[in-house]
Parts: sequence; C-alpha cells; structure tokens
Amino acid sequence: MKRSFFRPALAAAILATLTATYSCKDYLDVNPDSAYISDDVFSSVANVNSAVIGAYDPLSGDNGYGVRLSTGYPSDTDEGQNRAGAADGGSRDINRYRVTPGTTELIAPFTTLYQGVERANICIKNIPQMELYKTGSAADQKALRRMHGEVLALRALYYMEIVRNWGDVPAQFEPSSAYADLNLPQTDRNVIYDQILDDLALASRLLPWRRESDANAYERFTKGAAKAMRARIALARGGWRANARTGQMERPTDYLNYYTMARAECDTLLRNRSQHTLNPSYEAVWRNINELRFDTQYGEIMLEVAMGSGSAASDSKLGYNNGPRLDVASRWGQGGGSYTINPNYFYAFDSVDTRRDVTVTLYQTVAATPNTQTSTTLNALRDGKFRRDWRVPLLPGSSQTLGFNWPIIRFADVLLMFAEAQNELAGPSVAYGGATPVQALEEVRRRAYPAARYVALPTAQVGAKATFFNALVKERLLEFGGEGIRKYDLIRWNLLGAKITEAKAILTDMKNGVGIGATVPLYVYGYAVNDQLRYARSLYRPTTLTASTYTVPGTTTVATRFNWRQSLTGTSTFIDLLAANYVPNSGDELLAFPQTVVDTNPNLKQNFGY
Repeated sequence: MKRSFFRPALAAAILATLTATYSCKDYLDVNPDSAYISDDVFSSVANVNSAVIGAYDPLSGDNGYGVRLSTGYPSDTDEGQNRAGAADGGSRDINRYRVTPGTTELIAPFTTLYQGVERANICIKNIPQMELYKTGSAADQKALRRMHGEVLALRALYYMEIVRNWGDVPAQFEPSSAYADLNLPQTDRNVIYDQILDDLALASRLLPWRRESDANAYERFTKGAAKAMRARIALARGGWRANARTGQMERPTDYLNYYTMARAECDTLLRNRSQHTLNPSYEAVWRNINELRFDTQYGEIMLEVAMGSGSAASDSKLGYNNGPRLDVASRWGQGGGSYTINPNYFYAFDSVDTRRDVTVTLYQTVAATPNTQTSTTLNALRDGKFRRDWRVPLLPGSSQTLGFNWPIIRFADVLLMFAEAQNELAGPSVAYGGATPVQALEEVRRRAYPAARYVALPTAQVGAKATFFNALVKERLLEFGGEGIRKYDLIRWNLLGAKITEAKAILTDMKNGVGIGATVPLYVYGYAVNDQLRYARSLYRPTTLTASTYTVPGTTTVATRFNWRQSLTGTSTFIDLLAANYVPNSGDELLAFPQTVVDTNPNLKQNFGY
C-alpha cells in the first residue's frame, strides 16, 4: 500500500489550531498569553484531531527522529559509530562520550521533547472533559477515546526518550498553565516510568487494534504499538541505569515485577498474530520504508514516525545522513553516509544470514563513475536499512530530506522481549502462553536464513539461563542494527562498557591479523555487473594476493583491488576513536543537561560528572 502522507497535512492543521493557542518557551515555560486553550479546539472531533496531530509533530525533524534521536544519540556501541572522527563540540561529542553542558546538539532535542510533553498534556487534560467525550454520538466517543489513548501513549514515548537520555528530570503531567512555578526539581525516573507505564495501560484499553482503527494505523498509535512500548519501557524500568548523583550503575531490587509486566504485554501480542507478526522477508521490511509504503499485510512495524514536507523541522535525513555514500551526480542523488558500521559487527553475521546485506552496505559510488557501485574499505562500511538508491520514486540531486519514516518498534522486538523476560523469570525452555524463549528467539533467527541453510542454535548455547541470555544479546545485535536500539539495550543490561571493550579487542585483532583477523583478507577484489557490486573472492577467507587487479577465473572480467583488513593496519584512528571517552560508572550513560536549562532552573541539579 502506498503511503498516504500524514505529515504534509500538518502545516495547515498546526498553524490553524496549535500555534495560535499555545507555544513552549524554554523547556517547561509557556507564554502566559497563550496558556489558555481556546474552547474551539476542544469543541469538535475534527479540531481535536488537529491538536493530536500537533502532539505527534515534535517526533519528526532534525531534533526528533529525523536525525538526533535516530542516528545521533544512540551511538557509539559495538555496532557502529556516527560521524566517525574526533570530538567536534557537537554531535561527535555525544557519540564519543565527551559531552559537556555546552555541547551544541543537546538543547534543541531536549526542548523539542518537552514541547511534545506539553502538547500531549494539553490534549490529555482537555479531551476527557469534552461533552462529546461523555455524551456524543457513538462514533464521536469512539474517535475521542482513540485520540485520548494516542496522546497518553505519545507522552509516554516523549518521557521514555527524555529519561533514558537524561535520567531523573523535571516531570509535569499537567499543562504548564496549571503550575504557579515551572522551576521544577527533578523527579526520580522510577516515578516517571511508573506513571507512563500506567498511562500506556490505559492507552491500550482506549486504542483499537491496527485492523480495527478508523485512522492511520501505521503512523499513529494503536493498541499493539502501545502494548509493545509498554513492554519496552517495563524492561528499561527493571534494568540497570546510571545513578544521576554518583554515576554508578545500579538496578532496582523489584526488577522482576517489570519483567513480568513485559512478558504479559508480549504474550498478548503473540496471541494476536492477525494484527502484527513477522514479515517473512527481512529485506521487505526495509524496502517498504524506502519505497514509502506501509506493510498492511503483516504490520511488523508497529509504529513509525511520519516524516515529510522536505523541511528540517518535519522531515528526516534518513537515507542521506546514514546509508551508503553516493555521489551527488548519481541517478539516485547524494548519500552522505555519516553512520559507519564497525567491522566486528559485519563479521558477527554468518555469511548466509540475509540480515547482513540489508543492515550493512559494502558499496559506494564515486564522481568518476557515479552510477556504478564500487567497494568501500573495511573501515568505511555503512548501514543499509535506509538507502537513497532504494527510494521509490528516485530523488536525484543534493536534497537531504527524503521522507523516510523512522520505525519506533517492530514485532521482532516483541518476540525477543518475550524471550528475554520469560528466560529471566523461568528459564529458556519453560513455556508461557504457548511459547518458550528458545522458540521465540528461533522464530526471529529462522526468518533470517534461507530455508535450506537455517540451523537452530545448539543446546549448549541456549539450554541454560545465562547462555540463552548471551545468545539473546547477540541476536538483538544482529536483528536491530542501525535502529537506535543497541545502546539502550546495553545500558539496561549493564554491558555497554564490556561490549565496547570487546569490540575494540576484535578490531585490534583484525588490525594485527590474529584471532578472527587471521580469517579476514587484507584486500578484496570487486567488479560491477549491471552497475551492481560483486566480489571475486570470499570475504571470509584470507588471500596472499596483493596485485592491483585480479581476473575472475574462467572469465575475462577484471576485478579491482580494495583495501579490506589493510584499512585497519598501521595507526588506526577508527579503532581508537570508537566511544573514545567512555568510562564505566562515571555517568557517561546519561547526557548533561544543557547549560542554558540549568541556568534557567535553579532547582535542577546537573547530572554526575558534568
């Protein structure tokens, strides 16, 4: 199904109903003249719909999931690094764990997320007070209940992002106009988590399933998306986190209660496969995004952020900021390729795992041959789930906004969250609701392999709680590459430092040609068939060949040599700069509050280490 654009309709809706009625000032303050909402906004279903659309709006654009929250804040990990290189006072400071309160790319996302909270709060307060909500027609009440559920879920999503990036934060659950003083102190994140978990429980009762929705069921919350989000937040609530006052990693003693909550939500979703299930093709999940289509058959992507209009405020740079590097003169248009995949991540995949060549791109185009793929080097691999050359229709030229939506959560995550929660509660082989953790994990793995090449993991890897957990940690790495999930997984497992260290050790072995590095060739030989990159020799077998060209046996095709492991030898800043400044138990898992915010609110205490 071709996407019906949710985003372009926002311009008129927001200008007509939201901008005229309220605006955010700083991050919690509001303009007193606009603190009182016009009765007209909450007098009809149509006007409420416009207000709710306005509450979705801060999710998009550069300061939302268009750039910062998608490919910026979730780096660096064992998976990859954004804008590889030295810290620069901006996004690289965040990615290299060298944040200061003055880092330039902190303030706009912070205030944008709070703007989303404010808009949701206004709707949450006013929708249930409407006469139509209580005594309107059945159709009006149904629509208003749905929209009430949407804004409850939206507020939970905004707070999830704020809390997992900044920890204990000022929290308000009423519109700003209800507060005499907006210089609020921090609220313990557990209190915020518990509130939004309750909100999502209510939202899931108010919201319809995907196939029962009378609104856009892909770019707006439905029951399935709310339940999946509740499971994700429950696991975060029960996970490890950095203490905002000491920097030490700690975990709540009642964490199993939240694993139980996550399991229950996932189990409900597993019982409703007609609403959401795995798309049989991993590649098709991402082709749909790049071809601007919804997956109406399977609904694997349970919620995606609507992007569009071509502006930095409401579109995304997905496919430009990340994805393969493409020359501006190519028929596809320019791809910047700022997000770099770590070589250790590429080699974590089996050679026949179909996710590898979807998640990682080995090609680029250059000015000399802009329409022909040529090989990258091993230290310049790019992610591949968002690709300008997959876009339909093509968009030649240098435009950076491609209209690609950002997926918030997929059904594959539901399966793996269920597996994680049930393993922690009962072990890998104990069924709950008809499935065991092993079965849920293997369902995700099975999709990744051609039928003839799929082999279940041996019992030695999944037969005990600890070994199954390790298998799950790897499976989530392989399944969700480039989706902004890995960093937050590693933090809640208290594995961020260990996995960064492990990645650097593997990269160093590659550099030195030992361990796994002994099986990785120094050079590879690439050529093009119909402008598509092909390799003449295996990427998993070393070779003594060093010549600049290589003739493919049995043909006259001449392949060109490219540095592979060779690109890591010598002094490798690629290895050294990966998460260069990360220090465990120092508070690096949390961002600094922007200095302007601290200056504005005397009751706000800066996070540890800043």
